[in-house]
Amino acid sequence: LQPRRDLAAQPLFQVMFQLQSAPRPAPRLGPLAVSSLPAATGTAKLDLQLALAATAEGVAGGFEYQSELFDRPTVARMAGHLWSLLAGALADPGRRLSQLPLLTAAERQALLCEWNDGDAAPSGPCLHQLFEAQADRTPEAVALVRAPAGPTISYRDLDRRANRLARRLRARGVGAETLVGIALPRSAELAVAVLGVLKAGGAYVPLDPGYPRARLELTLGDSGVRYLLRGHDTELAGGMGRVDIELPEADASERPHEDDEADEPNSAARVTPENLAYVLYTSGSTGIPKGVALRHAGAVALVAWAGRAFAAGETAAVLASTSLCFDLSVFELFVPWSRGGRAILVDDALALAGLPEAEHVTLVNTVPSAMAELLRLAALPPGLRVANLAGEPLARGLADRLQAHGAGLRVWNLYGPSEAATYATAARVPRGETRAPSIGRPISGTRAYLLDRGIEPAPIGVAAELCLAGAGLARGYLGRPELTAERFVPDPLTPTPGGRLYRTGDLARFRSDGEIDFLGRID
Repeated sequence: LQPRRDLAAQPLFQVMFQLQSAPRPAPRLGPLAVSSLPAATGTAKLDLQLALAATAEGVAGGFEYQSELFDRPTVARMAGHLWSLLAGALADPGRRLSQLPLLTAAERQALLCEWNDGDAAPSGPCLHQLFEAQADRTPEAVALVRAPAGPTISYRDLDRRANRLARRLRARGVGAETLVGIALPRSAELAVAVLGVLKAGGAYVPLDPGYPRARLELTLGDSGVRYLLRGHDTELAGGMGRVDIELPEADASERPHEDDEADEPNSAARVTPENLAYVLYTSGSTGIPKGVALRHAGAVALVAWAGRAFAAGETAAVLASTSLCFDLSVFELFVPWSRGGRAILVDDALALAGLPEAEHVTLVNTVPSAMAELLRLAALPPGLRVANLAGEPLARGLADRLQAHGAGLRVWNLYGPSEAATYATAARVPRGETRAPSIGRPISGTRAYLLDRGIEPAPIGVAAELCLAGAGLARGYLGRPELTAERFVPDPLTPTPGGRLYRTGDLARFRSDGEIDFLGRID
């Protein structure tokens, strides 16, 4: 489908179906044998016209279309859809029109199989175990930098401090499926808290101290967390039966501690990839905020995909600018931690402007509006190798400006709701294109379908609801089984027993090459 170049030429109606149901006998011209031939005029009166006529052999006809609006492969697919529809009606005349097939066998194979990465998601490790394995490989490497002018922490020190916190939490009763609130400012202690909770076997619930008090209290009440990690300056109190745990000051935690045994084993808690790793609360823009319960397996699948999509040098120094309340933070911390890189912890993405450590940053994750401001401030470092953009539609102009920043800069457009472990689809934005960037194809371990109301695949180019399946799916919404059943539905498209689909509520369509165009919310 191509954009119309002459909007002033809009006809009174755009599409016409013409059926000549009475057969036309061939004209007689004495002894001459006469037959009709199709005549191509080279022009189209309407945007799209289908003309059919009854003949002695059956029904014949064809499509006429504006070449400025449609290309030949698109119209050929329409013809295939009509053929499938008529064949389905003849095979089962009693079926409803909405239940008749449209897709050809080849198109169905592409939509369901060829355009969905068949790689199975890895199984085995939990999220914190990826960090532990790297700490064993490169104990002296820098794992975390609090910028600007903050401490630099090695993998060994971060691992030891997290182990110490994990022991304290386990002694208080934290184990698998235990929710632990984290109400800490963006400091080294935040990283220690995340790893410590996971090592104890629990799942963390972020409580950003910069959020409104009412929002934090809603999260605390709805989640029912019994344990709360907070800083000295955080006003939230334990109360309501919660165990309020204060972390030590940063400078004190650097000194030797009496319970900092060197022989403390990693991952002493009994936790599996199917256990919860964290619970993130949605913004509430479409109703009351709800807690999305994410498993270790989904987060590990994301990290494994990133390990294949990005070179080690590209994740050597990742700007960790996203609040822990957003799932981008999982990428910013655990992707570099899984392969020996460092997370450069800052207050927000705009802190990159004037940041002394900016020269080391190799990858930035942020929303397009923040990236546009960084470009305006000329704040992108010359050594930046990857710009990951998500959370908002990416305009072609912004992608072009980013690519002009440096020949070696790779720009990615990514899509994914919190219910699907950060990213579900990804596209490396090509240079020199004029059309808007797509959101790409599903990442490994994830499947993406565009489905109609009957949970049937929509044809290429037809807008439908984007539904996701695979390892990245959340367990559901915390304490809301009815809503979970409404949005996470059985998957009828794959033979895997117990498979589920997440209905995103987003509208999208497939391009002819298998890439997906995001079109907005259905509502």
